[in-house]
Amino acid sequence: MTAPGGKLPAVPWADVAAQGGIRPWVEAELARLGLADPGAPSTMSDGEKKAYKARREEERRVRRELFRVAWAAYKAAHIVHLGPGVWWHDTADVDRFDAAEPERRRAERDLPPLADVAALAQALGLSVARLRWLTYHREVDSGSHYHRWTVPKRDGGLRPISAPKPELKAAQRWIARQVTEHLPVHGAAHGFLPGRSIATNAAVHAGAAIVVKLDIEGFYPTVTFRRVKGLLRKAGLGEQVATLMALLATEAPREELILRGRPHFVATGPRALPQGAPTSPSITNALCLRLDCRLSGLARKLGARYSRYADDLTFSWHGDAARAADAGNAIGKLLRAVTMIVADEGFVIKRSKTRVMRGGGRQKVTGLVVNAAPDRPAARVPRDVQRRLRAAIRNRELGRPGRGESLEALRGMAAYVMMTDRERGRAFMARLDRLARQAGDPPAGSEPT
Repeated sequence: MTAPGGKLPAVPWADVAAQGGIRPWVEAELARLGLADPGAPSTMSDGEKKAYKARREEERRVRRELFRVAWAAYKAAHIVHLGPGVWWHDTADVDRFDAAEPERRRAERDLPPLADVAALAQALGLSVARLRWLTYHREVDSGSHYHRWTVPKRDGGLRPISAPKPELKAAQRWIARQVTEHLPVHGAAHGFLPGRSIATNAAVHAGAAIVVKLDIEGFYPTVTFRRVKGLLRKAGLGEQVATLMALLATEAPREELILRGRPHFVATGPRALPQGAPTSPSITNALCLRLDCRLSGLARKLGARYSRYADDLTFSWHGDAARAADAGNAIGKLLRAVTMIVADEGFVIKRSKTRVMRGGGRQKVTGLVVNAAPDRPAARVPRDVQRRLRAAIRNRELGRPGRGESLEALRGMAAYVMMTDRERGRAFMARLDRLARQAGDPPAGSEPT
C-alpha cells in the first residue's frame, strides 16, 4: 500500500476477506497507515487545530480510496448483479429448490465439481468480471454477443438464427461437452447424438403402412431461461452455477434499432434457447426426456413406433398393427393424446404441419423416403434430389454451366446420398473427385461413416 497522498494499488479480495470484510479491512488499513482518528484533545492551539483538520481531510480521502479499492476487489471476485429480472445472491447456500443428494446426481452424470462462481469461471477460462459480462441481461443493449440473420423455411416463413460470437461460443461448447451432453436422453431421440442421425430416425419407420408426423411449434423459443435453469438444478448443480450456465445458454429475441446513429438491441421476449448455439440441441434432448417417455408409452399402447428428431415427432404402424389401428381409430386417439401430452410438457403442436401418410403414397421422415421398396435402402434420399445431383455432375463433366452449384455443395449432396446408400453415394463422390483433380482442387476427405 502506498503512502498517504498517492494512489492506492489493487488488492486481492482474499486479503480483504481475511480482515472480515470491506469495512474491517478499511479500518485496519487506516490504522496501518497511521491515519486512524485518535480523537481530538479537549484543548488545542490554532496550529494544532489546523494540523488535526488536515489529518482528518487526509483520512477521509484515503478512506474513500480504500473503499473504492475494496469494492473493486469484491467485484473482481463476485458477480454482484446480473441485470433486471434475474435473481442473484453472491452467497452460495442451500435452498429448498436444491435437488436431493446433489453430489450423487452429479457423480451419476459425470459432471464436473463446480462448487461456486470461481470454479465455473476457472473451468471456462474466464475471469469473474468477464463471466459477468457474458451473462449480464439487459432489456436494451448497445452491443450483442450474437450474430443474427434469417434463413427461409419450407413453409415460406423465416427462421431466425443467432450464432454466438467466439468467446461466448467457446463457453457454450464447454458447457455442452462437460455438462448438458452428459444428461440422460431417451432412446427415441435421434437428433444431434453420437451414432444417431436423420437416417437412424427415418429407419425406425421404414416400410410402415401408416406414418404420422407432427411438429412442435417454436421449439427452441419455448425453452426459456427458467426451464434451462430448472434442468440444471435437477442435475445437481447449485443455484449460482445453474443460473450462470442458463444465462450463457439463452438469449432474448431482439430487434435492432438505430438510436442517435448507434445500434441498440431491444429484447422482445423472454430469454430462451437460440437457434445456432452449441448448447441448444443437448439441452432440448435432455429436457424432452419425460416427453419422450410419455410419447413412447403412448405409442406402445396403440401398437405403434415412436421417434423424435429435434422438434419432429414421428409415429408409425406396421403390418397387422396398422390394420388394427385403422379398425380402432388409433390415429385419432393418437393425435388427441399427443396434443395433450405435448401441451402438458410445455410445448404446442403446429397443426398445419401434421401429416398422415399411408403406404400407397410417398412417405417421408426427416427428409428421407421410407416407403418399402425391393433392393433399395430402408430410408433413402428422394429420387428428385439424386436426379439433380446426377444432372449437376454431368453438366460439369461436359463443361456446361448448369445451375452454378459449387463443387463443395455437390460434395455435400453426395455425402447426403452416401449416408443412406453407400454404393450410390461413393459413385457420385468418385466422379466429383475426378472433377476436382481436373480443376486442380484437392479431393474430398474421408467418406462419412
